[in-house]
Amino acid sequence: MNRLLLGCGLLLLSGSVLAADPQRPNILFFIVDDMSPNFSCYGEKLIQTPNVDRLAQEGTKFSNAFVTAPVCSACRSALITGMYQTSIGAHQHRSGRGQLKINLPDEVKPLPALFQAAGYFTCIGDGLDPAMGEASKGNRKRGLGKTDYNFEWDQKIYDSDDWSGRAKGQPFFMQVQLAGGKLRGGTDESCKKLLARAQKELGSSTSPEAVVLPPYYPRDPVMLTDWAAYLDSVRFTDRHIGQVVDRLKKEGIYDQTLIIFMTDHGISHARGKQFLYNEGTHVPLVVRGPGVQAGVVRDDLVEHIDMGPIALAASGIPIPKSIQGKDVFAAGYQARQADFAARERCDETVERIRSVRTPGYLYIRNYYPQRPHLQPNAYKDGKSILIALRKLHAEKSLDALTESLLFQPTRPAEELYLWKSDQWQIKNLANDSAHASELQRLRGVLDRWVVESGDRGFESDAMYDSDMAVYLGESPKKEEGRAIIERNIQQMKQWAKEGK
Repeated sequence: MNRLLLGCGLLLLSGSVLAADPQRPNILFFIVDDMSPNFSCYGEKLIQTPNVDRLAQEGTKFSNAFVTAPVCSACRSALITGMYQTSIGAHQHRSGRGQLKINLPDEVKPLPALFQAAGYFTCIGDGLDPAMGEASKGNRKRGLGKTDYNFEWDQKIYDSDDWSGRAKGQPFFMQVQLAGGKLRGGTDESCKKLLARAQKELGSSTSPEAVVLPPYYPRDPVMLTDWAAYLDSVRFTDRHIGQVVDRLKKEGIYDQTLIIFMTDHGISHARGKQFLYNEGTHVPLVVRGPGVQAGVVRDDLVEHIDMGPIALAASGIPIPKSIQGKDVFAAGYQARQADFAARERCDETVERIRSVRTPGYLYIRNYYPQRPHLQPNAYKDGKSILIALRKLHAEKSLDALTESLLFQPTRPAEELYLWKSDQWQIKNLANDSAHASELQRLRGVLDRWVVESGDRGFESDAMYDSDMAVYLGESPKKEEGRAIIERNIQQMKQWAKEGK
């Protein structure tokens, strides 16, 4: 059986409505760090993002896409397997780096391995033409792009950092990894540098005074500059996407390539990255390519682990039974009635949060309610925005809303929000009798998911000390904050002794 007939046969097995073209499409994922849906096609007014907007116009845009983990490594571990990170033991951020390792179950294969086995050329990098621009000047860092998986994996599942090395006519599976929100860095100085770069390279920069912040962040100069630089990081991201799309068109393969664009979680901020509110888990998701209807906006709930099944089905590759994501384009697909997300330990900071989101409600369960929202964390506390927030708190300069959401010594054990009308999750309805029946129902929904999905977050965290030994000594930057991290670790252990 030749490749074309094999592709057609597998396509019939997959049942996807996407692949009208019998040729197997190329697959290209855009995966962006630390970025919420602040694109003009998603309603952002202060900047324009023509390249992402064009993908949305030519394909399907999902308004209600959410990640299952609001931090890089756990999210990417889930993405690349199509499974909840809690089901495969990859839920602790940057875990498995020490003596104790995380190994996938035998039946779970990373997406690149599945594509490679089906004859695809697999690659991960920046997607820019190796023969042009910065790459030709030697300014492009070669090598595989960001993976950040928490489990053990074989680098041979990637053939290259670019599809240019594939055989003639061979389809490719490419992941374009972009720094996104990380472009602004973590300091006020680095944010100002990015604004200056935007002025030089993009012809303008976002005005800090024009920024609209979530209502619980003060209009402090540091906060405004950070958010302005963040928006310019969105513009740089959009430009990069345009450059990759231009390359696809130049090579004549744009219309033979299924493009899926998303970010790995929301903006890195006090209530964003690492947390289960909209600011941390709501992401853009756009799918464009062969068989995808243009100009469609879908409002049903989807999860980022659906990307793998979408791509596999479009490529005619059977979706393994172990995969928990769904091909949301499949014929007869029934829209989800619930999305799930989990937050676990991030670096030295011990945490456990779970959530279930329905079309109407967001239910969040805090397993350590006696600890503050902003637990000590060297990574986040070293950022200028957190330094500014803590300074304003110490000076008693913050308003009541910010104090109540960010700086209370404890948290509610349960939170319930009407997440569509309460965009920033400000009004907790968990104690409102008018919503008591829904609260009770969602408790049961979450309890069942924990059991049925095999949530491993409740196992002993024996990996903690093993990972911390690596974390404390893995880089000079970490070494500078070693005393802070060790102090934070002692605080975590003290709280544990106190039953908090």
